[in-house]
Amino acid sequence: MIETPSLVDQHCHGVLRAELGLGTFEAHLGPAAGLPAPGTTFFDTQTGFAVRRWCPPLLGLEPYCPPARYLARRRELGAPESGRRLLRASGITAYLVDTGPSGDLTGPAELAAAGAAEAHEVVRLERLAERVADSSGTVEGLLAGLAAAVHGAAATAVAFSSVTGVRRGLAYTAEPPGPGEVRGAAGRWLSGRPAGGRLDDPVLLRHLLWIAVTAGRPLQLHTGGEDPAALAGFAARTAGLGADLVLLHGSPDHRQAARLTGRFPHLYADLGPALARTGARAAAVLAEVLELAPFGKLLFSSGARGLPELHLVAASVFRGALGRVLGEWVGEGAWSLPDAQRVARMIASGNARRVYRLKDRPAG
Repeated sequence: MIETPSLVDQHCHGVLRAELGLGTFEAHLGPAAGLPAPGTTFFDTQTGFAVRRWCPPLLGLEPYCPPARYLARRRELGAPESGRRLLRASGITAYLVDTGPSGDLTGPAELAAAGAAEAHEVVRLERLAERVADSSGTVEGLLAGLAAAVHGAAATAVAFSSVTGVRRGLAYTAEPPGPGEVRGAAGRWLSGRPAGGRLDDPVLLRHLLWIAVTAGRPLQLHTGGEDPAALAGFAARTAGLGADLVLLHGSPDHRQAARLTGRFPHLYADLGPALARTGARAAAVLAEVLELAPFGKLLFSSGARGLPELHLVAASVFRGALGRVLGEWVGEGAWSLPDAQRVARMIASGNARRVYRLKDRPAG
């Protein structure tokens, strides 16, 4: 009854190009990097069950077939063909691809070709800063390079993202650091940084977030477990500066994120991490978010990385959860069907196209 024919996946990553064995496949099914404990399997998770439900029919198998049989069929078809079938069945018409993670992952252009969709790059701030540092020999060079790199990337990227900026930078204060503080942090990082070293200095991370805000592109922030006051403070300080903030969060932080979206006009909440791994419980989580957040502040995503199966599962779980929740409210007479359909389209694609300034996809 509730239709979402087109989805904008507002936060995802590329898929692995290589053929996958059981261990590598399972590592990407788990909630974090790593292998399951001996005698257990990540197929015995909500994500694993969802993969077995939705993916085998697209490869010519029955739903819930054994994992070994599914992976054998996947290898028989080959990674490119399996990926095309899975991605094109998802109904995702636009991918916003965070290119920060390392590994043999497809970029936006490859993902677009495989999924018969459009794709746009989301630039990871930490990786951008590390590339600048690799070619900077002085503090002055680093600081000038950071500003130039961020503003230069804004010319082509649809957004920026930060994985550690909230946890390490804003955990201390939401205020922009002063020039002396930034110069001192830059000097310490350059002098103590090994070749290819990661950016984890809290002052520089905070400085980088504020540079991104001035670039005018939306900023995706990975959140969860941090002091909500610091995040709220950053939202308050950045209101009216022209950059939208999108919170990437997981359950049980979805309620906090939903509340914050109602407080600040430029703050949005991503539904992907909260829904994609809750499987059969996704409708309950979605209903909680819809109780607290303005509907124009919610965005679908898969949060998928590595496996095309995760793009498909996220889309299927989202559609099922949205249909159950809104369909129930329509059935009870609390919502009209036209309003439910309008809200569904907003969350599925319309809000993301507005926030990221994407052109509307032609009908049909």
